[in-house]
Amino acid sequence: MRYSLNILLGLCLLFSSTAALFAQESPMEEDFYKILRVSSPEGTLLEVGGLTTLPNGNLGVATRRGDVYIVENPTSPRPYFRKFASGLHEILGLVYKDGAFYCAQRGELTKLIDSNQDGVADSYETIHAWPVSGHYHEYSFGPVLAPDGDFIVSGNVAFGNEEWWRGESRVPYRGWIMKIKEDGSLLPWATGMRSPAGLGVIDGELFYTENQGDYMASGGIWHITRGTFTGHPAGLRWTNLPNSPLKLTTEEFNRVVDPRQVRNDQGRMIKPENVVDEEYLTMFEAKKQLPDLKLPAVWFPYGIHGISTSEPIKIPEGNIGPFGGQVLVGD
Repeated sequence: MRYSLNILLGLCLLFSSTAALFAQESPMEEDFYKILRVSSPEGTLLEVGGLTTLPNGNLGVATRRGDVYIVENPTSPRPYFRKFASGLHEILGLVYKDGAFYCAQRGELTKLIDSNQDGVADSYETIHAWPVSGHYHEYSFGPVLAPDGDFIVSGNVAFGNEEWWRGESRVPYRGWIMKIKEDGSLLPWATGMRSPAGLGVIDGELFYTENQGDYMASGGIWHITRGTFTGHPAGLRWTNLPNSPLKLTTEEFNRVVDPRQVRNDQGRMIKPENVVDEEYLTMFEAKKQLPDLKLPAVWFPYGIHGISTSEPIKIPEGNIGPFGGQVLVGD
C-alpha cells in the first residue's frame, strides 16, 4: 500500500496530465473526485477536531472549542448548521453509534444523547474519565470504533520543564492507546506513542500515525495490536499497573537507547540535537536488543510529509480512479 498523501496526489496529477496528451476526452481529475467546501455560518470559528457522517447523510462536526454541530445537506450551496452540544473541552474526535455521538474530550470519553429528539443533546454521559496533569499538551484523540464495537482513544504526552523538548507521561495513560467498552471499563492497549493523533481502523485492523518529535525522527504509520510498543519511552512509566499488556520498563529501554541527559558547563541540560558528532542508535538497530519494539509499517519522508500526521483513511474500491483501496493520510 502507498501511504503518502503527497505521493498519491502527485501520481494522480501525473496520471491526469499524461492521459490528457493522448485524447481530449481522456479522464480528468474531476472525473475521479472533487473537493467540496462546506460553508460555515458567518462569524463562526469552527477549528474542527472531529467529523463523522450520520446514516441520513448529515455531517457531525466537533470543534476544538468544545461544540458539536449537525450539518444538514452538507454538500449543498447553503448547508444548515445546528448546534447539538456545547461546553465540552477540546474535542479531537467524533463517532456516531446507535443514535448517539461519542467524543474524546481532554479528560474523558463522553456520550452525547438527544433523548427527547428535539435536535439538541440533553444528556452528557461520562463513559470513562482518565487523569490529566493540567499540561497544555495533554490532548486526547478519538474515539474510533474497533471491529467489536469498543472505543479506541489515545493520549498525548506532556513535556518537561527544564528539558522542554522531552515528552513525559505525568499521569496514566499518557503516551498510550486505550480500549474502552460501553460500560466504561478501560483496557490499556499499547504504548510508545508521543503524539498519537491519527487513529484509524483499516480492513478491521488498528493503525495509528505519529507526529515527528523527540524519539520520533519523522511521522509514520504503525500497525497496533495489544502489547505493541512503538518507540517513545514516556508511557513505559505505567507498565507496572494492572492489565498492562507489556512489562518493558523505562530503565530497560534506557540501557539500550541512551536518554542523552547531558549538562553543559553552566549546569543546563543540552538539547540532544545540539550535540555535535554524536553516535546514535536507529530504531531498527534498537529492536535487535528490544524485541518488544515495533517498527512502523511506513516511515514518511520528513519535510515532505509526516510532521503532524492525522487519521489514515482507506479509499473505497472504485473511487479516485486507480487509487481505490489505498490509504490517505492528512498532514
